[in-house]
Amino acid sequence: MPHDHHYATHLIWTGAAQGPTSAYRAYSRDYTVQSAGKPVLLLTADTAFLGKAERYNPEDLLLAALSGCHMLTYLALAARAKLHVLAYEDKAAGTMVEKGSGGAFSEVMLRPQVIIAAGHDRDLALRLHHQAHADCFIAASMNFPVRHEPLISVAAE
Repeated sequence: MPHDHHYATHLIWTGAAQGPTSAYRAYSRDYTVQSAGKPVLLLTADTAFLGKAERYNPEDLLLAALSGCHMLTYLALAARAKLHVLAYEDKAAGTMVEKGSGGAFSEVMLRPQVIIAAGHDRDLALRLHHQAHADCFIAASMNFPVRHEPLISVAAE
């Protein structure tokens, strides 16, 4: 039976305190995002769009959401399959292409590196990445390719 899940955030443009949008280069891109009971995120635009390098931007968060969704889905599948994952790391990268006054991501590549316990099935560990990709809610919501190149290592006994 399908279940709906609902999410809510509260975005505040904190850059307004530094002045109005009187000119493209004149206003601050800083903002916060909050969700009930969670830490406030300090965000900005990408530096290419006059944001601050020390803050996360929406593009960073998109990559983090895709990477995190894949990992959480993979770990759940591994647990259900009794595959012991000892470590997981991912170095995600994405390409966004500007077009006219907007643009879009053209692809994201996930490169998960997984270490499984000695004696566990390396082929299963690899297959579960394909299932994780198919099951990831965030990847399924994208209109561009989300690829993955997993690397599986087996821990020494």
